[in-house]
Amino acid sequence: MEVQAPAKLNLTLDVLGRRKDGYHDLKMVMQSITLADTVRLEKNGTGRVQVRSDLSFLPGGEKNLAGAAALRFYESLGQACPGINIVLTKRIPVCAGMAGGSSDAAAVLRALNQMEGEPFNPMELAKVGERVGSDVPYCVLGGTALAQGRGEELTLLPSLPRCWVVASKPDFPISTPELFARIDGCRLRRHPDTDGMLAALQAGDLGGAARRMYNVFEDVLPPRQQAKVGEIKNALIQCGALGANMSGTGPTAFGLFEQEEQARAAAKVLSRHYSDTFLAQTV
Repeated sequence: MEVQAPAKLNLTLDVLGRRKDGYHDLKMVMQSITLADTVRLEKNGTGRVQVRSDLSFLPGGEKNLAGAAALRFYESLGQACPGINIVLTKRIPVCAGMAGGSSDAAAVLRALNQMEGEPFNPMELAKVGERVGSDVPYCVLGGTALAQGRGEELTLLPSLPRCWVVASKPDFPISTPELFARIDGCRLRRHPDTDGMLAALQAGDLGGAARRMYNVFEDVLPPRQQAKVGEIKNALIQCGALGANMSGTGPTAFGLFEQEEQARAAAKVLSRHYSDTFLAQTV
């Protein structure tokens, strides 16, 4: 079986505080887009899970979230794993704040569920995803959703009106643990208007949703990285984006466009400076 694993974007991302278990309580509005990895699965009869990718540095087996997802699926089903070969063709950039690994894992869960006669409904399958990673439950469902808790408490929302997306990833790494430590050590100066975002989605107001996009992690980026993300966002706005935001813990920044022509022109401009620039649509 071959399935697609769509990337996700954060329309909003708020950190509400650190929990006793060491995790953080989050409140995020998530959106999937047409930029996607391709995931191929085949039973191999060995009882082992093997993962291969066109990116040689990615781990294989259970150390890859896709492999872990296969094992958690059969554990939840109460059956021995028959052995699965998983082949990933990557298009979503790695360590970009777009949930590439989590989306691959979610695609494996959806594919295995179909291959085994759909023993789990979508919400049950999302619960299986909780055992793999915090973003996996959302990626199982996709579309437009409010994610709370560690990301596993999901509320499906009215779809963001279909639009064009231009996303660019600058060429530097972001340390997620470091950003969470920075969040813990400071008082955030502003938070996203999540209620306003929900109201805009309910009204089908694309412009209103775009204007309310915000990610608190932008405020705690190291200065040079913050400047680079701001540079991309400004370029997107100058090219006609209705709004721009950073996704996840970054460093990818993206803009929403109503018109395809403007989006294509923006992608052309950004790709001159950032090789990881993508043109997509919302799902």
